[in-house]
Amino acid sequence: MANTIGSFRVDIVESKESTLNPANVKLPGVALNLLKLFQLQPTAAAVPPLPEGVRVVTAAEYKQAAACLADAFAEDDVVFYPIDTPDRAHWTKQEKWALHVEILEYVTYAHILKGLVTIVGDFEAVALWMPPASDMDDYLTILRSGMWRLNYRLSSEGRRRFFTEFLPLLHDTKHSTLGPRDDASWYLVYIGTSTRGRGKGHASKLIRHVTNQADKDGLPVYLESSNKKNPPIYRHFGFETVRTVYLHRAERNVELDIMVREPKSMEKQ
Repeated sequence: MANTIGSFRVDIVESKESTLNPANVKLPGVALNLLKLFQLQPTAAAVPPLPEGVRVVTAAEYKQAAACLADAFAEDDVVFYPIDTPDRAHWTKQEKWALHVEILEYVTYAHILKGLVTIVGDFEAVALWMPPASDMDDYLTILRSGMWRLNYRLSSEGRRRFFTEFLPLLHDTKHSTLGPRDDASWYLVYIGTSTRGRGKGHASKLIRHVTNQADKDGLPVYLESSNKKNPPIYRHFGFETVRTVYLHRAERNVELDIMVREPKSMEKQ
C-alpha cells in the first residue's frame, strides 16, 4: 500500500513491545530447527542499478526504516485500520502508536528478506517493493520477520480486519487487476517520506529507481494509494487509477485507489 504524506509532526513513542529483533525471535523447538536448517537470509531479488542517493536497506537497519514509515503513515486510515478498533478503545495513543511502529517493523523486515527496501537520505524516505515473481507469504519469512506475532498483538476485531478482510482484499484485487501479469510486475507496497525529509524530491528518486528498470524490462508497476491527495502525484510518474476498493468493517468505509503504471517505450524517452 503506497503513500506519501502531508505536513505534520509526530513524535515517535518507543515501548518495550516494539523492541523485537526478528533475527532473535524465540520460537518453539521445531520452528527453531527449521530456521537453523534453512538459514533464511536477506537474499531478495535482483536490485536495479542504484542511482545517486538511493541505497538498499540492510537487515541491521530495519528499525530506522520502519520508524520513517511510521512517521509517514502517522495519520493513515488504512494503516491504522486493524489498530484503531472498538475493542481497543481503552488503549492510549501511545499504546496504539507502539503497535503501529511494531507492525511496520515486521513488514519492513519481511521485505528486506524477500523483497527490496530502499532509502534516500538519512532514512528520510523509504520504499518497500515486491519484485516480479516474489512474495513474503512463505512460512519461514513469516516466522523470521515476526509477522506471526500479529495473531497475538492485534485484538479480535483487529485480526478480523487484517487477516480476513484487508490481506485477502489486497491479494484478490491485485490478481484480478493484473491477471496473468500479476507475477510479472513490480509492486510498490509502501513509500513514505518522514517529516524532516519532505520537499527534497526523495520519493521521486525512489519511484524512478524501479520504474526505469520496469520500462527496460517491459513490466507494469502496481500500487494501492490510501491518501486521496496522492493519485495526482502518482500520475506524474505514469500511474493511472484503474479501480477503487473499500474496507467495510469500520464506522465508515476506508478507500483504496488501485493504480497501475504500464511500461513506457524506451524509444520515447
